[in-house]
Amino acid sequence: MDDNQLGDFLRAHREAVRAEDVGLRPPGRRGRRGLRRVEVARLASVSTDYYSRLEQGRHRNPSDQVLDAVARALGLDDAAVPHMHELWLSCGPLRGPTRTPA
Repeated sequence: MDDNQLGDFLRAHREAVRAEDVGLRPPGRRGRRGLRRVEVARLASVSTDYYSRLEQGRHRNPSDQVLDAVARALGLDDAAVPHMHELWLSCGPLRGPTRTPA
């Protein structure tokens, strides 16, 4: 199983979105299609480094608010947002130890 399913999902959606689709100026000449990481990060109000680590699978503890902001930045539809959250849960988020009630 791919251990970076969330990153693959984010990358695929980022590459499928045109700048004009999310209210950005149409680009000049670009070597790639889709949004740049910096553009997604700006739209989601997170740092470019943070978004890059998320996409690369190096940051596995994003908050629900960050995931929702990224979903809005990518223009995800109502079916894709819960799927993205499920991918995050399946990738084994790094959380602190849970306390067992005494």
